[in-house]
Amino acid sequence: MIIDRYLLREIVKPLGGVCAVLVAVFVGYTLARYLTDAVEGVLPARTVLALVLLRTLVAIEVLLPVTLFLSIVMALGRLHSDYEMIALSASGVHPGRVTKVVLALAGLTAVVAAALALFVRPWAYDESYRLRARAAMELDVAGLEAGRFYERRRGNHVVFVERYDRPSGRMEGVFLHDEDGDTVRVTYTRQAFERFDAPTAQRMLVALDGRNYRIRLGEGRDRVSRFERVELPLKEEKVTPEYRRKAAPTAELARSSDRNDLAELQWRLTVPVSTVLLGLLGMQLSRTAPRRGKNARFGAAVLVYAAYYNAKVLAKTLVGNGTVGLVPGILWVDALLAALVAAMLWRQLRGTQWEQP
Repeated sequence: MIIDRYLLREIVKPLGGVCAVLVAVFVGYTLARYLTDAVEGVLPARTVLALVLLRTLVAIEVLLPVTLFLSIVMALGRLHSDYEMIALSASGVHPGRVTKVVLALAGLTAVVAAALALFVRPWAYDESYRLRARAAMELDVAGLEAGRFYERRRGNHVVFVERYDRPSGRMEGVFLHDEDGDTVRVTYTRQAFERFDAPTAQRMLVALDGRNYRIRLGEGRDRVSRFERVELPLKEEKVTPEYRRKAAPTAELARSSDRNDLAELQWRLTVPVSTVLLGLLGMQLSRTAPRRGKNARFGAAVLVYAAYYNAKVLAKTLVGNGTVGLVPGILWVDALLAALVAAMLWRQLRGTQWEQP
């Protein structure tokens, strides 16, 4: 038990550090991406943090298995480099005992990864898509700059302001273009400002002295109206984002007959399997000769994981477009990895000593 706890502690120590580094890198990249959208007025600044947190939850599903994989390579690689594995072998510790410790930790990590893939991943995607859709319906007046066109809803909604006095909040020469099916609405107002309606808790754009053009494409039924004052909501309360399979509940994907939906389902179901296989593979790749350095196999491990992950992404695409059948689907990638791990384990466990690579 003492040896088991020692091995477990040595693996868990780098696990937190590696995970923290990978999450920090991902958060930094995602934050820079969304801050750019916020600066350009495409995304309200107050939704940036929520989107970053949701995207991080999605990323942890992928980061957790690779973190376990790299941590095992680093921890056991150090034990090999410092002769500790040789000492354990001389004391009668069979390689299978180390395998059991790694398998137990990988199994626990696989349970967490499965929960993330099956439940947290679709929920986080759904929330992030809703935030993006809500942002597309909302005009962030504070982020506008005069003389620039701002597009939302894939170009169906365009805003342009000729002059904007930020201290007073007054805008001049405001142009609003909105498309809904075959109907185009264009509003031009000489002056406008933002007002918060306390009873409804809604932000309103107060337009003064302008005209509204309603155009029905292909019908010739156009209407022009002039107004002295009109209030336009800056946010639509009911937001229904378009269907995205990444945000679909796992049970819904299981009932679908669409190939892309089933490919997404297979991806989620194989996450715990790949977590265990990567843990066992990391144990094999950590085996190095003494004095070669504890991270001698780290670069090779990164390349192996990159090849495996890209192969799985490619397999998912091939299943979705019909090039590969639903059977074996994307399972052939994990089957190849399982065969490799089984061969390496058999070679190791057939003896009683730690063979040097």
